[in-house]
Amino acid sequence: MGNARASARGMDNGDSTLFLCMHQSQKCVNKSTINTLSNVNISGGIESPQCTRFISDVLPKAISSKTGVSVEYAYDEGKKWFVFRASYGRVDRAFDLMIKDGTYTYIAKRYVLKLYHGKRKRVLEPLIPNLVFAYTSKEKANEYVNNTPALSFLSYYYNHFELDERKKNPPLTISESEMKRFILATCNHNEHLMFVNESQCHYKSGDIVKVIDGLFRGVEGRVARVAGQQRVVLSLSNIGLVATAYIPTAFIERIETNSANT
Repeated sequence: MGNARASARGMDNGDSTLFLCMHQSQKCVNKSTINTLSNVNISGGIESPQCTRFISDVLPKAISSKTGVSVEYAYDEGKKWFVFRASYGRVDRAFDLMIKDGTYTYIAKRYVLKLYHGKRKRVLEPLIPNLVFAYTSKEKANEYVNNTPALSFLSYYYNHFELDERKKNPPLTISESEMKRFILATCNHNEHLMFVNESQCHYKSGDIVKVIDGLFRGVEGRVARVAGQQRVVLSLSNIGLVATAYIPTAFIERIETNSANT
């Protein structure tokens, strides 16, 4: 836990830009590249939003509940990505308690502008209200929900599309690959990230594409027009859809063609 907190170096009240360049060969997007994206603003000399990159299957190390990223993640066949619902907006409280217990925990967040005492300030807020993602065992997940008084406000987010042996909806779990795509798309905290539904997405085709440049480099999904702009949309099973900020056509590469369009 001490190492987790130590990784928060360079943060300033949750409002500074944190660079998690996990490998020297992968450079962060510079200001000139960021300025090619109409959705990205440069203010106060700080690049906004944040620039985050991964190497291979490595995900971010610990930060704090301000950023929504916790302890170092490593594959464990005895664990799954569980989805929890924290009532009354206490996702940060759940986050802090679980990482103290050594559990890798993730909250998707984005920057929003708030007015405080007549001044506008950028603050981080959950992209998907009340949801906390934790990589843990079934036993530990059950302990958090049923046997941890400090987490009495925490409950499972259930999979309403499946039934278990008791013919009840089981707790929802997210696959490793899907969760990694979700984290890659959202960990930069871009203020133009959107949590959307199908009716808000006007797809150009069913082709799977990959973003090859810019802040969202590496993100895979489908190209759609959302809120009047071209974005890449990815699915989070049984929860909803996440849309990136505006992505120029030059930054998009088709990697899988929808057979229905051929």
